[in-house]
Amino acid sequence: MIAVDTAARILSFGDRRIACAIGRSGACAHADKREGDGMTPLGGWPIRTVLFRPGRAAPPPGMILPWRWIRADDGWSDDVADPCYNRAVRHPWPFSAERLWRDDELYDVIVTLGHNDAPPEPGLGSAIFLHCWNDAKPTEGCVAIAKADLLALLPALRPGDGIRIA
Repeated sequence: MIAVDTAARILSFGDRRIACAIGRSGACAHADKREGDGMTPLGGWPIRTVLFRPGRAAPPPGMILPWRWIRADDGWSDDVADPCYNRAVRHPWPFSAERLWRDDELYDVIVTLGHNDAPPEPGLGSAIFLHCWNDAKPTEGCVAIAKADLLALLPALRPGDGIRIA
């Protein structure tokens, strides 16, 4: 299990200690998480899959987690009125949806987490990921680390692993 200490901004796995960024508004109990609040939800979340942007990152040797390439039209619904809220979608999409194909490097590697997804409840937070950071700048609610650290961590993870955010 990956552990995230939101107060210290440290992600731990085994003997690894990695600086991380969290939401711009800090962290909150998962029951208090709301769409767009900039909070990182506290709790334990299973790792679902890993997404890679072609040409910028690839599965490292030894990684056994499920994964796929992202495409230029990939998105993630963040619209509380969308029946596909907190799900992967394809643009153009008739509801608001974050674009996963970005000009910056934040989504070159995305570890999707099982926050509010079984089933999703509209308004309780979407697109909570472990992804690459931009110089330790706060996120919109995700946990982020340096791309090199994320790629180095992936081969050590196994299906069934998760992240505990405290």
